[in-house]
Amino acid sequence: MSNGNVLILGAGIGGLATAIALSGAGYEVTVIEIQPSMHSSVYGVGIIQAPNQLRALDAIGCARQCVEQGYPAKFMNRVYDRDGNLVRTVPGPKIPGHDFPAMNGITRPRLHTILTEKACAVGAVIEYDKTITDIKQFDDRVEVGLTDGTTRTVDLVVGADGVRSVVRNHVYALPPEPRYTGKSVLRINIPRLPEMDAIVRQEGRNVNGDRVGVGMVPLAEDLGYLFVNIVHDRSVRPSTDELRAMLKRELADFGGPSGVVRDRYVDTGEEIVLRPEEWVLGPAPWHKGRVVLIGDAVHAVTPNTAQGAAQAIEDGIVLAECLSAGRPLEQALTAYTGRRYERCKLVVDYGYKARQWEFHPTPDFDPQEMGIRMRQSLVEPI
Repeated sequence: MSNGNVLILGAGIGGLATAIALSGAGYEVTVIEIQPSMHSSVYGVGIIQAPNQLRALDAIGCARQCVEQGYPAKFMNRVYDRDGNLVRTVPGPKIPGHDFPAMNGITRPRLHTILTEKACAVGAVIEYDKTITDIKQFDDRVEVGLTDGTTRTVDLVVGADGVRSVVRNHVYALPPEPRYTGKSVLRINIPRLPEMDAIVRQEGRNVNGDRVGVGMVPLAEDLGYLFVNIVHDRSVRPSTDELRAMLKRELADFGGPSGVVRDRYVDTGEEIVLRPEEWVLGPAPWHKGRVVLIGDAVHAVTPNTAQGAAQAIEDGIVLAECLSAGRPLEQALTAYTGRRYERCKLVVDYGYKARQWEFHPTPDFDPQEMGIRMRQSLVEPI
């Protein structure tokens, strides 16, 4: 399918990146987003951009702006013990031929603005406050019903609608459901501390003796965020005051940077966000007829990988390349899954196994070593 009309469901990071890649390849692209505006569609605090994500963003002309508007770090991690003593510095992978930082932190609103403006600049149309009601496939087209009462006829539908994907139901007879790791993440915006010239990590125990992983990510010269992984019953929805109490309890025994945040910033009134960690991996192929899935809709990863957005952006680039190669549509979409499946599976597997190891540590699995191998493998071209 060397040209045609494409409808993308979802104006998140993956959907926008796919819109940019496809528009740049000559396709007529419309993005449908259920939220009423760009900023209302942005969830979360900030995002970690590893070198492979920056390489993918560079391919669609967005990496430079991200680095300029974010916080490029010389190292990937600075690791501290519970008391705040520096244990080691992790340099991060290098991509040959590029001078990307070890990682770049950026706020999600800034990233979405960059991607949205680029998508519109290359000709994509973004329509907010609507979603699909139905998808009907024919040999030569797809008819998509929308909540505004209209029907769109297109050549291809791309499901970029996240871990709770609706489009997934149109690809699989038995759609895979998201699985909960047993942990959730507390996040809060904080001023960037002096130690935060890379991702700060601390590990310790909470008052119950449970393992606690704390991280701090720089997003700008004066801004960062703290995250804490906690064991949580996701059916329980804590109040704002309860979230603050939870965060202070998890950080109670920490010194160093985490102790500073606990004592100075938890009670400032800044919003605390709680999100469950879920993962999903759809079996190959990732398409049915003229409907194809990308990103979290088919391979949602846990946040400990720092790869969710990166893999979604890579999906969009590879999909555009496969569609533009002059092959029949079925062959092009099969090639897309073929190029992406093992790479995405590697990330999904690492995230899930590392989380399970925290519940049941075993000597035959080293999450740190596996994480290093994963990041090094992602240096390879997509």
